Amino acid sequence: MDWEDVRSFLAIARMRTLSGAARSLGVRQSTMSRRLSALEQRAGARLLQKTPAGYELTGLGEAVLGNAERMEAEAIAVERMVQGRDVALSGVVRVTTVDIMASRLMPGTITRLQARYPGISVDVLADIRSLSLSRREADLAIRMVPFEGRELVARRMGRASGALYASGPYLAQHGRDLSSPDHSVITLLEDQAHMPEARWLAQMVPHARVAMRSNSRETQGGAAAAGLGLACLPCYLGDGLPGLEKLKEAGGPPPREVWLGVHPDLRHMPRIRAVIDALDAEFAAQVHLLAPDD
Repeated sequence: MDWEDVRSFLAIARMRTLSGAARSLGVRQSTMSRRLSALEQRAGARLLQKTPAGYELTGLGEAVLGNAERMEAEAIAVERMVQGRDVALSGVVRVTTVDIMASRLMPGTITRLQARYPGISVDVLADIRSLSLSRREADLAIRMVPFEGRELVARRMGRASGALYASGPYLAQHGRDLSSPDHSVITLLEDQAHMPEARWLAQMVPHARVAMRSNSRETQGGAAAAGLGLACLPCYLGDGLPGLEKLKEAGGPPPREVWLGVHPDLRHMPRIRAVIDALDAEFAAQVHLLAPDD
């Protein structure tokens, strides 16, 4: 059985569309369709059924899925072992993190890195999803929550503080009394309402109307600077945006911890180590911006 066909089957089962699966593997949609057809032809039956909601596993597909995932785990383990012995200080390192870290922390990190190791390039995946290091969706992950499980090597890099911000014209019009029903807020999407800063904002401005929701801190900051409302932002974003004022009297939400994770098979690879060292140096240089009140 061709591993690429099995890999394509897994991607379609997870993404539920040929286009999404093709993007996840970096191939054409026609290639995905051809590989699925080849696998189903060998199996002698359909593994995935196309429905209006996307591709769904058939009974046989569900039976095959577990074996396919075990094949994937073994293939990735082999790949990690081989790459873990790659001693070259060149090549690509994939780093996944949230948009604000991607825009504020990674440019300086990559500048430091390439000044010393110009042969190393970095793919920055700014995504709210937690991409899997075990499945090699990324090599390194920077997250605002601790990593779960014991299959990764993780450590705390430090803390990031937040505060309440608004534009000068907004405050001139609506005032600084947070109990007033005249306020508007810019907050996270409803499925992120459980996050500490979203809960804190709702408590601080209990009578405000929601003007906008976004899962992007950069978008929230831009909206606050435009005068749309109050926003709870990371200090290293809010303090640097022109036109925003920090409402120091409001305090701030609980600081968020910043964590770095890597798969143990890759942590000693020279190019991975070089990126980790550059991240550490950049984080140390920006610590006063990340947590200005510490």
